[in-house]
Amino acid sequence: MKMETNVIPLPMASSGKRIKISSFAGGRGMQERLFSMGLVPGSEIEIIQKGAPGPFIITVKGSRLAIGAGIAERIMVSENGLC
Repeated sequence: MKMETNVIPLPMASSGKRIKISSFAGGRGMQERLFSMGLVPGSEIEIIQKGAPGPFIITVKGSRLAIGAGIAERIMVSENGLC
């Protein structure tokens, strides 16, 4: 199994780049909610708009989602984990 490097919280990732979800730093309820929105480890996403102060706008599987800054902090991503 390949170890991923440069795993960072979503707000630290660069806008406009494709990134991969590595894991979640939250409880089961939060994880289930993210799963229901199509956000699962291994999914490729792109940040369209960073929060500060508003929501983060991301794309996943062809859909745009708005997520709050608190949730975004708990989504761990890798910028270099893509093939």
